[in-house]
Parts: sequence; structure tokens; C-alpha cells
Amino acid sequence: MQDKMIEAFNEQTRQFFEPMRKLNSLMLDNMEKLTQYQMESMKRYSQLGTERLRDASEVADADSLQEFSARQAEVMNQLSQQMLEDAKALSEMSLEFKAELEKLFAEQAKVVEQAQKSAAPAKDEPAKAQSTRGGSKS
Repeated sequence: MQDKMIEAFNEQTRQFFEPMRKLNSLMLDNMEKLTQYQMESMKRYSQLGTERLRDASEVADADSLQEFSARQAEVMNQLSQQMLEDAKALSEMSLEFKAELEKLFAEQAKVVEQAQKSAAPAKDEPAKAQSTRGGSKS
């Protein structure tokens, strides 16, 4: 009997902590994706900056300065395009994370609703037992 009580307690504890475990796992996965993406972005931007500095250090005369300036406009266009793509990707990741959170909360709401429904008959039983006892005394 004591083993059944301990097992029931363990099961209730697992059920209690399961939503938090799922939420923590979801948050960790999302943070890992974002961090990885940001590291890749930082690498791209730093490589671009380093390339621009190398190109600038090779400017030796007016012609090379003119070529460098023309190339700068092209690179700035590429940079703005890359930044737009990065913003779009981060937005998509955020929307995906939001959808996963909503799914998790909806699942948990169903579990809570089921638990409340199953607890409702248990609450009614003592009241019924008292009313039948009270009815037999009269």
C-alpha cells in the first residue's frame, strides 16, 4: 500500500513538472537556434568588414580610390540586402517559437481542464454521502 502511495506521488510529481520541462526544453532549443544564427551572421559581417579594410589598404592612387568607392556602393547594397534577409530569418524563427509556445500552452490547458473534470466528481462524492446520511436520520 505504501508503495502505491509513493508511486502515485512520483507520478503526480512527474505530471506537475512535465510542462516546465517542456517549456525549458523549448526555450533552450530556441536560444540555441538564435545563438547559432547570430554567430553565423556575425562571422559574415566581420568577414565583409575585414575584406573592406583590406581593399581600403590597397588604395594607392586616384584610380584605385575611384574603384574602391564604386565597389563600396555595391558592397553597401549587398550588406543592406543581407541585413534584410537576416531580419526576415529572425522574424520567421520568432514566429515559429511563438507557434510552438502556443501549442504547448494549449496542450497544458487541455491537461488542466481534464484534471478539473476528473476532480469535480471526487468533490461531489462527499456531499452526496453526507446528504444520504442526513436523509436517513430524518
